[in-house]
Amino acid sequence: MFSRILVLLAVCLSMLPAGGQALAADDDRIKVVYHADFSDPRRFSAMLTSINNMVTYYQNELIEYDVRIVFVAHGIRFVTRDELKDTPFAADESLIERRENLLGRLGALNSVQNVGLELCDITRAQIGLDAGKLIKNVERVPSGVVRIAELQREGYAYIKIE
Repeated sequence: MFSRILVLLAVCLSMLPAGGQALAADDDRIKVVYHADFSDPRRFSAMLTSINNMVTYYQNELIEYDVRIVFVAHGIRFVTRDELKDTPFAADESLIERRENLLGRLGALNSVQNVGLELCDITRAQIGLDAGKLIKNVERVPSGVVRIAELQREGYAYIKIE
């Protein structure tokens, strides 16, 4: 019996990383990436509601999470107050009416619930939008779709609101 315990202990110890330390607690985080490449403010509102419900659940259950939104193409409309005139992403009446509400909700998700905001810099550069016109805390990434692929490779669940 004692020899079985020693064998079991040896097997368990061999599974630990070098140095005998257990894996960091953040390896158990829930990781999710939302893909925002659309122009519809109602769809974006639904996405914000979905994200809020998700992170509120995780907070209530004391579950660590890393939730991010990657903005690509038309999604740029939701991370700036610029009207984006003469671009394919120009603000329409529907966006103008809802913009402050959407930006407030997005800002709260970022600042209060720690949801990451990442923007495809290819999109920004192609329309010549000055980076200073982005809302606070938006991280520019070289390519939005590459970033999404990288996050998926790192174990992030991919969600796109239809």
